[in-house]
Amino acid sequence: MTFHDPLPSMQDLAFPRSADARLAEIQARGDDKTDGVVPAHGRGLEIAQEPGDLDTGAIPTGVHFFIPGKPQGKGRPRAVARGKFVRMYTPEKTASYESTVALAASQAMAGRPPIEGPVVATLFIALPIPASWSKKKQAQAVADQLLPTTKPDADNTVKAVFDAINGVVWADDTQVVDLLVRKRYRARPGVSVTISPAAVQEVC
Repeated sequence: MTFHDPLPSMQDLAFPRSADARLAEIQARGDDKTDGVVPAHGRGLEIAQEPGDLDTGAIPTGVHFFIPGKPQGKGRPRAVARGKFVRMYTPEKTASYESTVALAASQAMAGRPPIEGPVVATLFIALPIPASWSKKKQAQAVADQLLPTTKPDADNTVKAVFDAINGVVWADDTQVVDLLVRKRYRARPGVSVTISPAAVQEVC
């Protein structure tokens, strides 16, 4: 697991490395693979996905973990009538996904108590590339020349992750003061999450 810069700037997210340059690299290799690396954002954090490498773990000032599999959005609560009463419950699909997220987060925290104070959350949502697409179209997706405008909604995925890690990574998601999110296509689907304490500027 390699960390180059635990937190990208807003400029990094708005102006990532040229998609043309990335596509040229892919074409030069003669395939549409990503060499086992899933970028967590445009410039910095990259998580090696080769066998034996770690997807989770503590970092000096926070925690990072990877949730493998197709990202899921937070499902709307369902209602069931029991006589004169109505009970609300979380859809089974959402509950199962949140359990997976909580497990990944718990393993990364490795017994540490929840982070206190304001935090910065960085999420990279990697959607699977449709297998039915042509090789050229798949390469364009990896190069960010085709961007996902399909479900899950980015905000619903963030909600599912945040609800799942309450009491695990932090006490409550009200602690998040900065949030950086990207949704892209990648060869290995999943959600990369980095939580770091927010820097508080002292006023003299």
